[in-house]
Amino acid sequence: MKLAIESVLLGLLLMTGMLSAAEPKFPGDAQRVLFLGDSITHAGHYVEMIEAHVRTAHPNSRAEFINLGLPSETCSGLSEPEHPFPRPNVHERLDRALARIQPDLVVACYGMNDGIYYPFSEERFAAYQRGIRTLVAKVKQSGARLVLMSPPAFDPLPLKKKGSLLPLGAEKYAWFKIYEGYDDVLRKYAAWVIQPQPDVVATIDLHTAVHHYVAKKRRSNPDFTMSNDGVHVNVEGHRVLADAILTAWGYDPSQTVNPELAKLVSQRQRIMHPAYVSYVEHQRPGVKAGLPIEEARAAAAKIEAQITTLLNPSK
Repeated sequence: MKLAIESVLLGLLLMTGMLSAAEPKFPGDAQRVLFLGDSITHAGHYVEMIEAHVRTAHPNSRAEFINLGLPSETCSGLSEPEHPFPRPNVHERLDRALARIQPDLVVACYGMNDGIYYPFSEERFAAYQRGIRTLVAKVKQSGARLVLMSPPAFDPLPLKKKGSLLPLGAEKYAWFKIYEGYDDVLRKYAAWVIQPQPDVVATIDLHTAVHHYVAKKRRSNPDFTMSNDGVHVNVEGHRVLADAILTAWGYDPSQTVNPELAKLVSQRQRIMHPAYVSYVEHQRPGVKAGLPIEEARAAAAKIEAQITTLLNPSK
């Protein structure tokens, strides 16, 4: 499995003066790592897995992993006609997110919704490219560094079995009636977004990672899938995403993580994710509000104390 990774600056991946090139890589001296994305990031499992793994490798690290994933979101501002409300556009909240979170590093994953589940069109592709370029420019202007990730693969098999795919030439498509060749659309988006781009310190090909994993599993189980709707991967799929990102950052994904640590990280993320999403504000209907940010931070601090004790029992 080949991950397309741009040359990564040593200042990003090595903790200044503390790590050698032979040791596991880490997103530099970043203290706030902000994840942006759609419902796949909103689910949060891969973010939790990455945090638990990085903290295992660097038990003294105080870096915070902040998940601002929002369901239905795009970076293109497009929506399919059948969507029940205009899809949220990350650019509506990006300036607020950068100002209020003040991240050192941004990790962004868009594309799954940006093709709006239709056949490929140059117009929609251009809107996606504009959205990504605007995101790159805004992150640069904020002073943060940026990692871009491709959208994961779309798996048509579960919807094909349900008769919920539509062929080329249908009048309308939507998230519940997806074009049967939609993964070919995503493959084009992925191929573009993982190309080296100015002001992007690294790109990671999640599409290839998911595609190869599913193809390998289907050699022994032709009905294997990690998604009931072809879009939203399950926990196993999030493990594939996390492993691809960790590998790109120089970690060994097979390294054992204490289950208790993973549980505590998840508990803290489940408090802070909705709190941060509400704190930044958004226009997506139906998202349950999180705790007020200071109340959430107080609750999270108690869990963080347990994490610290677990990672450094002698202190």
